[in-house]
Amino acid sequence: MKGFTREELRFSLCGLNCILCSMNVGGHCPGCGGGAGNQSCAIARCSLEHGGFSFCWECPQYPCSRYQHFDDGDSFVPHRTRKQDVASVREQGLDAHLAQLQEKRFILEELLACYNDGRHKTLFLTAVYLLPLVEVRNVMAELGRRPELAQQSAKERALAASDLLQKAADRRDICLKLTKKPKEQ
Repeated sequence: MKGFTREELRFSLCGLNCILCSMNVGGHCPGCGGGAGNQSCAIARCSLEHGGFSFCWECPQYPCSRYQHFDDGDSFVPHRTRKQDVASVREQGLDAHLAQLQEKRFILEELLACYNDGRHKTLFLTAVYLLPLVEVRNVMAELGRRPELAQQSAKERALAASDLLQKAADRRDICLKLTKKPKEQ
């Protein structure tokens, strides 16, 4: 959006984790306010109109009507954890939250490079986004304890990784499917 820039491109204005977004991972979007590839956004426009807050929750009007039903469905990333992520940033600080996201991004890149068969990218993105870091670390450790995977086909490696991620999600009662926004009536 013209005139809208931000210093922090890994965590969005509204509280989504840009660093784990499929558009960002694929190099199609630099993140909220990052220039080329940045799409028009009503929340970015609102930020410009209200003094250019770095994050919406800094605005005295937050949460405003723009957030009504905002988390009811997903976009490229799950919205289900947005409020928790905002609370985490406010509690532990942006740097600590970003350090965790950076570790998740590293793990995601490893999953995509070593275990993706071209059919599991969305599952890997969603799992890394939604699962707690400790669970994602455990999955990677378990994959590391299976040296035979290196000799298997991409499909077999992808199935092994997706199976472990799904089991971790099941233990935490987390659905790894993106939720479509309900149609307005």
